[in-house]
Amino acid sequence: LRQISQRTISTASRRQFENRVPEKQKLFQEDNGIPVHLKGGVMDALLYRITMGLAVFGTAYVVYELLVASMPKKQK
Repeated sequence: LRQISQRTISTASRRQFENRVPEKQKLFQEDNGIPVHLKGGVMDALLYRITMGLAVFGTAYVVYELLVASMPKKQK
């Protein structure tokens, strides 16, 4: 049991990942007039637009449902 636990720990430590934090810090701290939430590139812009579209659609739908709920129903 001890050998198995040591083996899994030692194999996990073999994987070496490159530290890209300094690159990201330079990118996000650069003063280029782009808002922070869009500095990540195309994917950030796409996620931002989808989020804004859903927010606008959701707000319009809520207003519509409130208008429908505020109108009295006709009685037959």
